[in-house]
Amino acid sequence: MFKTYRKLWWGLLALIVLSPLGLLATGTAFGEWSTEELIDEVGFIPAGLSKFADFWQHVPLPDYSVPGLAAGFTQSAVGYIFSALVGILLVVLVISVFYRIVRNQED
Repeated sequence: MFKTYRKLWWGLLALIVLSPLGLLATGTAFGEWSTEELIDEVGFIPAGLSKFADFWQHVPLPDYSVPGLAAGFTQSAVGYIFSALVGILLVVLVISVFYRIVRNQED
């Protein structure tokens, strides 16, 4: 799988390395607003969002940072890169599991 999609992996690696560039931007990321920011941006809070806004309280990497490494730009960049790696690894793991399940059902 890794040799077949070599260009994809290089592209993902480039995006991982470039992900801390978002730290240089002003304001908040589009679609990652808190309920208070959403009122300022849109003017209201959708009913479903207000109902489930506090549903998930445990966050392993809050604000894309590693706890204890949020002091400066370099530490925040490490947190962004680590968060990107964890996200990609989780997506690859889920896709691999589903692929194996479907492949085993075909046999």
